[in-house]
Amino acid sequence: MIAKLTGILSEFDEKTAVIDTASGVSYELYITPSALSHKLVGDEIMVYTHLQVRDDAHVLFGFANREEKNFFHLLLSVPGVGPKTAFSIVSHVSFEQAVDAVRTNSVKLFSEIPGIGKKTAMKIVLELSVKFKTEFKFEQTLSSDDKTVIDALIELGYKKSEAQQLFEKLPKELSIEKKIQEALRMTVHK
Repeated sequence: MIAKLTGILSEFDEKTAVIDTASGVSYELYITPSALSHKLVGDEIMVYTHLQVRDDAHVLFGFANREEKNFFHLLLSVPGVGPKTAFSIVSHVSFEQAVDAVRTNSVKLFSEIPGIGKKTAMKIVLELSVKFKTEFKFEQTLSSDDKTVIDALIELGYKKSEAQQLFEKLPKELSIEKKIQEALRMTVHK
């Protein structure tokens, strides 16, 4: 595994850079904006790296410091988040901002990152809340109609977690009444 690279920055653009090492090998890698901060072609640079090995390529990701790399690895532990998504998040959001977003259940921070939809953002906040040992308040991401459906299911005797799981499976285009009926039908046919 390649843990760090030190060399001369020979070229870069918004997302990638080429680093020429003293051994004569040049590495092309995806690189965070913070790693390139105040760097010019010809400057010495040191980056922490993560190597993704795929069938068709070896992809190298570069980070300004160990904290960024650790944040990247934490995001990789979220089901459904791959290296490109994790790298995009690390490139746009600091670890401190992510922690604040998770503690305040702010799905918006993640959903505003290019390529990340609301469902993925919700999954990230939920999974990270478990890892940070904070409470994820599912209701904050719901409309008032959706809350009505979940509250009705709880009134009908379902536990809150069961009601939320049932709600996740319901077609979004249904009316409140149809959602409740469909949830009841789903549990009857289990």
